[in-house]
Amino acid sequence: MTDMASTAQTDSLPPGTTAVLVLADGRILPGQGFGAETSSVGEVCFNTSMTGYQEIMTDPSYAGQIITFTFPHIGNVGTNPADTETEQPAALGMIVRNPITPPANWRASSRLEDWLEAAGLPGISGIDTRALTRLIRENGAPSAVLCHRKDGQFDLSALQKMAAGWPGLKGMDLADEVSADTAHDWHLGSYDLARTQFTEPETQLRVVAMDFGCKQNILRCLVDAGCAVEVVPARTKASEILAKKPDGVFLSNGPGDPAATAAYAAAEIAELVASGLPLFGICIGHQLLALALGAHTEKMEIGHRGANHPVKELASGKIEITSQNHGFKVDPDSLPEELEVTHISLFDGSVEGLRHKQKPVFSVQYHPESSPGPHDSRHLFQRFITLMQAAKQETS
Repeated sequence: MTDMASTAQTDSLPPGTTAVLVLADGRILPGQGFGAETSSVGEVCFNTSMTGYQEIMTDPSYAGQIITFTFPHIGNVGTNPADTETEQPAALGMIVRNPITPPANWRASSRLEDWLEAAGLPGISGIDTRALTRLIRENGAPSAVLCHRKDGQFDLSALQKMAAGWPGLKGMDLADEVSADTAHDWHLGSYDLARTQFTEPETQLRVVAMDFGCKQNILRCLVDAGCAVEVVPARTKASEILAKKPDGVFLSNGPGDPAATAAYAAAEIAELVASGLPLFGICIGHQLLALALGAHTEKMEIGHRGANHPVKELASGKIEITSQNHGFKVDPDSLPEELEVTHISLFDGSVEGLRHKQKPVFSVQYHPESSPGPHDSRHLFQRFITLMQAAKQETS
């Protein structure tokens, strides 16, 4: 992010314009700014979730992206310290149709616009989000700059050059930027609304979580399921993880191009798979597992982002409504013999789940921790527990 110098190139903008969204193709979308007075350049995506805007903005998987919210009432529950997925928001900015709604929730500790300003993130309202969403669906996610200036003065030429010059997410390793710097333990479970605090359940199993941009609610779900979790950086060697003698390994979600992250992570994950330890991957963890075993990934034109995505489990025929956030997918034609597809998207037929035929290893493209979203897929954490318990019994 960078601050922009003001110029007089604003004659063509409507009166009262205090923010602009400048697309790489030269289109300029004026609106009203909120949040921080700054500029962000990245990929514009859209999210269809009706709830959880704070969780979405703090999801590390949104690094490098400016989020368009299709739901009109953003801001109505305010913000609070408990509903974050990481300490520092990874998303670059917020695009909404209507002005931010004042908070009306007993848990709110600050207004959304104040929270965004404190986090250094710009926002823009007054945008035709339907038209912008259609543009993304028809042409793919564009590069753009979101700039907020209270004085309404913008160097439009400089902003256009910035948007056109942004290289795009393909080839970017963003997981390394949002991963933990050092290993640390995680012991908090889900939030108890009645007690207004996080729980600390008893744990019986030890899990090492490779952090490629892990959401905190995933860690909470692992703890709820009975796991003592140690989070390690994305570049941690398999030998270091195996030396900890965990009962299982978790591959987290995260941002960027999985093929770029696989340059250093794939060989380590392949070694972990070969060890026979139970392994569970989500989002980029799912993609990295596939890459580690010889498959390929590819950039999606639109991507899946929202809390209403239907996924079918092929073995049972069961359909789950899932929460999703990804712009890359696994190429099913590239899968090695040892991996089989377990779940598919009912929107576009893309791969949503994988299972190793010989090892206790599985992954899903979507987010079973559902923060925000439905809880249809929470059972997958228990599946991981069952695999670890079975492996422990075999060993003993």
